[in-house]
Amino acid sequence: MYRALQLVLPRPSGTVRTCVLLALLAATGIAILELVREQTGTEGFFVGLGLALLPVAPLMAAFRWLGRAAPVPWSQLLFCFGWGACTAALIAILANNFATEWIAAATTDASTADHLGSVAIAPVVEESAKAAALLLVFTFRRRHFSGPADGFVVAGFTATGFAFTENILYLGNAFVEDLADRSGVLESVTVATFFVRIVLSPFAHPLFTVLTGLGFGVAAVSVRRSRRIFPPLLGLALAMGMHALWNGSSQFGDHGFYVVYSCVMVPVFGMLVWLAVRIRRHRLRAVEGELALYAAAGWLGPAEVPALASMPARSLARALARHSGGRAAGRTVARYEADAAALALLRNRARRGGPVRERDFAGREQELLHRLWQSRATAGPALARAAVLEELVPPWFDPLDPAAARTDVPGPRRTDHDRGAPDLDRGAPEAGLRRSGPWSSATPAGPASLRPCVLPGGDEVR
Repeated sequence: MYRALQLVLPRPSGTVRTCVLLALLAATGIAILELVREQTGTEGFFVGLGLALLPVAPLMAAFRWLGRAAPVPWSQLLFCFGWGACTAALIAILANNFATEWIAAATTDASTADHLGSVAIAPVVEESAKAAALLLVFTFRRRHFSGPADGFVVAGFTATGFAFTENILYLGNAFVEDLADRSGVLESVTVATFFVRIVLSPFAHPLFTVLTGLGFGVAAVSVRRSRRIFPPLLGLALAMGMHALWNGSSQFGDHGFYVVYSCVMVPVFGMLVWLAVRIRRHRLRAVEGELALYAAAGWLGPAEVPALASMPARSLARALARHSGGRAAGRTVARYEADAAALALLRNRARRGGPVRERDFAGREQELLHRLWQSRATAGPALARAAVLEELVPPWFDPLDPAAARTDVPGPRRTDHDRGAPDLDRGAPEAGLRRSGPWSSATPAGPASLRPCVLPGGDEVR
């Protein structure tokens, strides 16, 4: 019966699914904001909202910087932020309040209930609610979840959204308390809360959830099924443990907070920053190595590869395109850079035997190559010029004159029968991509045919 319904009922379009998702996020957003406003009052709500906005932009920019090598679509990042700020926050506030009230009724001790709620209940509920966004992206948008860097970015945006809503609640309540006590600046609970949550530890929630994101990132590049299940669970357990330690730091004496902050939070934060920079560099090296093979087959110009592997050159290429062709040209170059990076990482995963090797690798590669070829007339010259200006190619190299390329700047080659775009060869050794006849400066109308990519050793990836 289910199969019959599948044949009769059309599958919802992308627009319908997007509208349903936006409606759900809007409903949970209205609910959580109303709950927060009821607890803080209208005046406290707006004060908390204004103060909570301050760390959002820097955190989003930092996580976006990490993912710029192969950027995740903004629509996906905004979904993660909205999930953290609306859905995860609503789940957390309802579940935490229910658990605290239940413990208080069972133990008849309000202080014990608050302590258990913050240390034992809140970390489990909040980290699970935030991890749900990562699970959704990992399951339904796998093509945009290609490794640990994507786990970093998706987790960071989700946790930033969650912390934003939580900060509204804490800062709003602190402001209401100051109004009731008529506290001065030195005794202000709002100032103390702002200093702890916004100045000292704006990275706390992102730090916890990034551990879960790294687990999903490792699972995305794992071959065995067991290795795709265990890392996310381990990352989630570590996130819960760190969260519980942070929430319980005030129970470790008068200086417990400062001890946990200086001896645990700051070192872990520093380690994750180091890891993030290392992952970003590794991604750029993978992009350069894989795109060199496509350049050898004729899909890219000889100067485009070093430009695509350099973030300053990418930025310069977009600026050059905007200067000469307007914003539309700049957007074209940005899409070209994103598609080229996605293609390189797709092939890199296939070469390493990742899950993509058993799935629609050829179809996805075909799609990306078509899009690259359609945008190359605009993006290619901008990237080549950027490579020259950034001194990524010899100074005598003229990106507009292919005949000027010398032997130490190898150019891709093509055969005379290739009237369309360069073609991938089935039997090329090692590189897996064919090189033949001289490179032509004429821009073909589009790919004449596409064949499956060949991995080292001659294995065909379909």
